[in-house]
Amino acid sequence: MDLVSPSTLLAYVGLVIAISVAPGPNVLFVMTQSAWRGPRAGFYAAAGIETANSVYVLFSAIGLAGLIAASGAAFEFIKWAGAIYLAWLGFQAIRSSFLNRETPVLPTGEASSRAYRDGLMVGLGNPKTILFFLALLPQFIDPARPIWSQSLALGAIAVSIDLVVQVLYALAGGALSKALSHKPVKRWFERGVGGAFIGLAVAAALVRRAA
Repeated sequence: MDLVSPSTLLAYVGLVIAISVAPGPNVLFVMTQSAWRGPRAGFYAAAGIETANSVYVLFSAIGLAGLIAASGAAFEFIKWAGAIYLAWLGFQAIRSSFLNRETPVLPTGEASSRAYRDGLMVGLGNPKTILFFLALLPQFIDPARPIWSQSLALGAIAVSIDLVVQVLYALAGGALSKALSHKPVKRWFERGVGGAFIGLAVAAALVRRAA
């Protein structure tokens, strides 16, 4: 890639892979969607998350990500909206475990659209995504080369790598479907997932923007 030196590209790809593989809200959401409704739902959840990432790539390229992160009010709004949404997902999972109800079987189209929508919301509300495109991606941009093109290229690489990782997590989550057919396993899985989402909500709420 002429826009980025090979050594810079290699370091950037390694960082993106490490961040994508690390467990977090996106990974947890994709895996649970696959476990509850099958890999197809996980794929759509991943598509929603990558749509959100693509939005932030575009924002980064035109400088809006920096403005959002620099604006305390805007950053706090996005952060708290994301934290509340994660907490709501956690509450829903825990509530479902105590009600001991079967996961409702939705029409394929409805299940897919819901997974996509919720994935989009999880992705947009993740403050770490904003910080990645604000604080980390710019470090790999060479001011002597076209900044707009570099931002889009590096952003596209990040989205592509993360999509592959999320698809793999979706497949892994789908492998849990059979185990979740047993009610006791499903009940404790939902409680564990609910607790994890609430924990991630707390972590998101504690994220601070760069000074």
